Amino acid sequence: MDFNVKKLASDAGVFFTRAVQFTEEKLGQAEKTELDAHLENLIARGDCTKNWTEKIFRQTEVLLQPNPSARIEEFFYEKLDRKIPTRTTNGELLGQYMQDAAKDFGPGTPYGSTLITVGEYQKKLGGAEREFLQASAVSFLTPLRNFLEGDWRTISKERRLLENRRLDLDVCKARLKKAKLAEAKAALWSEEVDKAEQELRVAQTEFDRQAEVTRLLLEGISSTHVNHLRCLHEFVEAQAAYYAQCHKHMQELQKELSSANGDAFPNAFAVNASTSGISAGPSPLSGGSIPGHPAASSSPLEPAPLKIEEVKPPATGTRKAKVLYDYDAADTSELSLLADELITVYTVPGMDPDWLIGERGNQKGKVPVTYLELLS
Repeated sequence: MDFNVKKLASDAGVFFTRAVQFTEEKLGQAEKTELDAHLENLIARGDCTKNWTEKIFRQTEVLLQPNPSARIEEFFYEKLDRKIPTRTTNGELLGQYMQDAAKDFGPGTPYGSTLITVGEYQKKLGGAEREFLQASAVSFLTPLRNFLEGDWRTISKERRLLENRRLDLDVCKARLKKAKLAEAKAALWSEEVDKAEQELRVAQTEFDRQAEVTRLLLEGISSTHVNHLRCLHEFVEAQAAYYAQCHKHMQELQKELSSANGDAFPNAFAVNASTSGISAGPSPLSGGSIPGHPAASSSPLEPAPLKIEEVKPPATGTRKAKVLYDYDAADTSELSLLADELITVYTVPGMDPDWLIGERGNQKGKVPVTYLELLS
C-alpha cells in the first residue's frame, strides 16, 4: 500500500502545531482569536437546539415505544435499511386473547359473548394505536431524526473545520510575532517576516471564508425551528385524533355493555348490586349463600317472594334455556332444576334482574339466571 510520506508528515506537523496552540491557549500562554458576537450567539443557539431536539426525540421514542428491546431492534432495522416488521399492539393482543378465551368458555355464554365484544373493541383500540404510532413516526420523529443525523452533522463538521482554521490563524499570528521580534534583534532575514505575513494572510482568508460558511449554516436553524413547529402541530393533531377515536370506541363499548340486558345479556350480574343494597343472584362458584342450601337465609332487602299463581307469562319474550347446574328450590315460589335439562324462561316487569320465571310443563317458578345458559 502506497503512502504519501510528505503529506503524512505535513498532516502530523499541522496536528501537532494545533495541539500546541490549543494547549497554550488553555494555559493562558497564547492569544486566541475570538469569534464575533453574532456568530457566538448563533453557535449557542445551535447547541441549544441540538440538545433539546435530541432530548425531545429520545423521549418521544420512549412514549411511542416503551419497550427498549423493540427500540433497539427498530434502530438496527433502520441502519440496515430494512423494513421494520409490523408489530401487534398490546390492545390487539389482548383482544385476540379475549376472543380465544371465549371459544373455550363458550361464545353463547354470557361471559363468552361479553369477552368477544370487549375483545373486538380492544382490537379497535390497538388498531387506532398503530395508526397513531405510524403517523407520529412520519410527521414528528422522522424530521427530528433527519435534523440530528443530517443538518446537525453538517453543522458540526463545519464548526470543527472553523476551529481548525482559527487555530491555524493563531499559529500564524504567533509565528509572525516571533519573526518580527527576531528581525528586531537582527536574528532573521526580512524574507522570513514576509513569509510569515503571507501565511497569516492566507490563514485569515481561510478562517473568514469558513466563518461565513458556518454562519450561514447556523442561521438556517431558524428555518429548522419553523419546520419543527409544523411537525409539532401535526403530532398534536395525530395525538388528538387518536385519543378521540379511543374515546369514541370506549363510549360505544360502554353503550353496548350497558344495553346488554334482556335478550342480549339477560344473565349478567347487576352492575350496581353492591351499591343499591340488593343482593345479586346465587352462583355455584361464589362463597355466598345459595337458595335451597340449609345455610341460606333471607335478607330484609330482598324482594318479597312472587306469587307464581298471579304471574302471567307474556305473549312474547320467552326463550329456551339449558340448565348448567342442579338447583334446589328454597321455597314454593322457586323452581328446582336439573343439570342439562331444557326449560322455557321469561321475565316480568319489576322483577329482580338476577332471576327469571322458568317453566317446565305445568311447573312454574323463579330460577336464578347464573344457573342457566340462554339459547337463541
